[in-house]
Amino acid sequence: MPSVPSLPRRGSDKDQRNGDKDPGSRIRIPTARAIVDCGVYVDGTRLPGKYTHQAAMAEVRKQGQGFVWVGLLAPDEGQMESVAETFGLHELMVEDAVHAHQRPKLERYDDVLFLVLRTVNYVPHESVATASEIVETGEIMVFVGVNFVITVRHGDHSPLSNVRHALEANRERLALGPYAVLHAVADHVVDTYLEVTQAIEEDVDSMEEAVFSPRSTVAVEHIYLLKREIVELRKSVNPLSNPLLRLTRSPGNPVPKEIRRYFRDVLDHHTTVAERIAEYDEVLSSLVDAALAKVAVQQNTDMRKISAWVAIAAVPTMIAGIYGMNFDNMPELHWQYGYHGVVFVIASVAVGLFVTFRRNNWL
Repeated sequence: MPSVPSLPRRGSDKDQRNGDKDPGSRIRIPTARAIVDCGVYVDGTRLPGKYTHQAAMAEVRKQGQGFVWVGLLAPDEGQMESVAETFGLHELMVEDAVHAHQRPKLERYDDVLFLVLRTVNYVPHESVATASEIVETGEIMVFVGVNFVITVRHGDHSPLSNVRHALEANRERLALGPYAVLHAVADHVVDTYLEVTQAIEEDVDSMEEAVFSPRSTVAVEHIYLLKREIVELRKSVNPLSNPLLRLTRSPGNPVPKEIRRYFRDVLDHHTTVAERIAEYDEVLSSLVDAALAKVAVQQNTDMRKISAWVAIAAVPTMIAGIYGMNFDNMPELHWQYGYHGVVFVIASVAVGLFVTFRRNNWL
């Protein structure tokens, strides 16, 4: 009897939905979906054609010169592992690139520099009183090797397409190699810091004007909101100073001398931004104190008004209480004009008190 060929085992519905041969494995989304752009640059010129990250690296090795620039947007672990295999990235760098939420820092793994930058974006709004968020943050991570540069971006703002186009138009700068890209990305991020601080300055000025306006009422919560956003901005900006210093002055720095000069300019701009943020923080702290003092003054004014009206109301209450004791022998109790006399006294004393309080600005 001829043998019947065995049929392939049919996986479970879950395995079929996942598209996995092994039920324990996961779907691996193609790395190309996370790649925004990938180019090969030789002597400051981009080679024509489209490349995958593997093909781009192979082309550079074939040429024996140039470098690869790969730009990724929020890659997952599998996508980043594929890039790491191609370019020889350390697993700790891959972990940081996937999970994000890192402080600005500069690390070196053998011949690869790893720079983390926090990006910021100003959220337009009509006024601080109606805003729920003023500054949103993201991250850009840059891996720089001998013949490659990889940029990983997290967040919907601060795209790097304009940076790439500007560098491609400047062949002399791009010919300096991957560290020219590192400088361009850092310069772009710090320039956005300047733009955001200039926009926030208008919010701080408007808040200051509102607090010190004579008849305006500013809720302290609005000042706290703006101060909270300034604190978030400071946490994103200030830690970058040490990495920039290391890129310009650290001994054994792999960054070429020509690029270090450009990084000094970036460091100057960063210092300007840090000083602005410190100034805004001090101004907002003063505004909080001024707003609280203004509230205290208003409360004192309200209490004086309340006390003045209570004093005026106490006059008829006191007189009515005296003549309501129901004693038989009381002065003017059976007088024909007693009622009119009491009303006249009450009115006279109340008017006198009102005029006195008004003259002393209590009413």
